[in-house]
Amino acid sequence: MKTGNFSIAGKWVSPVSARTIEVINPATELPCATVAMGNAEDADRAVQAAKRAFVGFSRTSKEERIDLLSTIASGYENRIDELARAMTLEMGAPSRLALEQQAQSGLSHLRKTIDCLQNFPFETMRGTTRVIHEAIGVAALITPWNWPMNQIVCKVAPAIAAGCTMVLKPSEQSPLSALVFAEIMDEAGVPAGVFNLVNGDGENVGSTLSGNSDVDVISITGSTRAGIQVAQAAAPTIKRVVQELGGKSPNILLDDCNLEDAVSRGVAACFSNSGQSCDAPTLMLVPEKLMERTKSIAKRTAQGIVVGDPTDDRTQLGPVANGTQFSKVRQMIDQGVADGATLVVGGPDRPEGLTRGYFIEPTVFGDVSPSMTIASEEIFGPVLSIMSYKNDEDAVQMVNNAPFGLAAYVQSKDHNRAGALARRLRAGQVHINYAEPDLTAPFGGYRQSGNGREYGEWGLRDFLEVKALVGYRCNASPHDRSHQTEATDLSKVAVNRHFGETAFADSKLRNGKIE
Repeated sequence: MKTGNFSIAGKWVSPVSARTIEVINPATELPCATVAMGNAEDADRAVQAAKRAFVGFSRTSKEERIDLLSTIASGYENRIDELARAMTLEMGAPSRLALEQQAQSGLSHLRKTIDCLQNFPFETMRGTTRVIHEAIGVAALITPWNWPMNQIVCKVAPAIAAGCTMVLKPSEQSPLSALVFAEIMDEAGVPAGVFNLVNGDGENVGSTLSGNSDVDVISITGSTRAGIQVAQAAAPTIKRVVQELGGKSPNILLDDCNLEDAVSRGVAACFSNSGQSCDAPTLMLVPEKLMERTKSIAKRTAQGIVVGDPTDDRTQLGPVANGTQFSKVRQMIDQGVADGATLVVGGPDRPEGLTRGYFIEPTVFGDVSPSMTIASEEIFGPVLSIMSYKNDEDAVQMVNNAPFGLAAYVQSKDHNRAGALARRLRAGQVHINYAEPDLTAPFGGYRQSGNGREYGEWGLRDFLEVKALVGYRCNASPHDRSHQTEATDLSKVAVNRHFGETAFADSKLRNGKIE
């Protein structure tokens, strides 16, 4: 992978400065790669390339963008093992999870986006008004380290589907898989300037993208703090800001649930990906009378989880992704003890037999009260907090009064009862009885968990503007090539993409051909 270069305007180019950063393998605490770090000039260069490419790419037909996404999906599938290995190396995902969930989720998003695009109505008539959905413009995409491919592809795919051009800034903590993805985009013949990648940190690259007047929409997945900073930087240019931020997702176990099943599956869901999922059910709410049984089941389940080398297929729980997170999670565990929560199992130390790496023992707290830090703040590690409630109304109030509202979970033998309670919860997604994931369901949160929605049609809409042609009477099909003289032939663009970044924007478009 091209760790020393950025992908800008269809070429692999050197950064403006010589600044680099070491990527640390969290399982060994040793460097595994060195990558270039961009600055404001690199970011602006990428934005300008995207701006030039937008003129032509936004005029492509839906069919051409479907073909392009299909080619990208084929290339992604061919290199899915490599993507998985990169994520194991850079953020410690156990090899099976890295392949079957981390890498596979990106491929699934590509396929779901293609399905969505095939059926999406970009133009509709409302009385005498023609309503048109068209590409918003240049998109800046800021993605996190915990689900690298999932969050990259669930932004890139709908942006391409909409006809947008983009600049991706992946997390500097997990840049290796993003570089492999950029190579896949290159191999797929994505037109010059449509996809650009600049590695860097939030202070230099992220803030530049957020404040750049030539960026029309910025989509960020990250902490609430980062989301606030991006929104503040974007405010003077009045650009659209789409945020998928933090969460402290509650898992309500109703008094009629199968407690053994509900608790054991809840613990496993909390600890998946080392607890580093913004929608993980990290706060378990149980009836007061079931607290002791819940703690017992949770302890037994946590003790059965295999922690260790992420390259070992037997490993279920790898390290947390970086040293900063390692320190934060340990501090939060210490805070829980200091606040008086019952430490059921685990603690701030490494699991027995592991003396190196950012490993944290699966940890469960019981008897947590709403005033405790671990009840309301996101820990982002393998830590479960169990809190009791008096009745259903009490549980609903606990959930709806919390600062976050990304996801929630409800478990009950009575599906109607669970569904009725789910309707009352102020959260973007409510999972009933551990339902299977749905990558077409809108994903995003209430309150401090952000705004906007990702996945499927909902993700596509975030990259579209809405135009009304009032009094529209033209009967010509919007896809009739005899009328749409500025349609773009992507295959011709792909041929020209390596002959300079202006080849795409400066080409004359006649009858669907580039001259």
